[in-house]
Amino acid sequence: MVDTQKLCKRIDESGLKKYYIASKVGLTTYGLQKKINNQTQFKANEIEELCIMLKIKTLEEKEKIFFAKNVGKMETKKLQKKE
Repeated sequence: MVDTQKLCKRIDESGLKKYYIASKVGLTTYGLQKKINNQTQFKANEIEELCIMLKIKTLEEKEKIFFAKNVGKMETKKLQKKE
């Protein structure tokens, strides 16, 4: 499960726009947002491309963002309401 907060923070820090990121990963902006919000899952190649674009270099950081175990759906729903 994706840690939505950490991933959104990395996207914000990168200065890249979500539509640009989505196009580079081969998704629509809506499709990317669904994956960020844990409504659908990222594919391995999408994760790899995101790590390159967002400069996520360590396996530890990658696991904390894309393979979080303690992230609940409630956190994701709270973030959706803020957007």
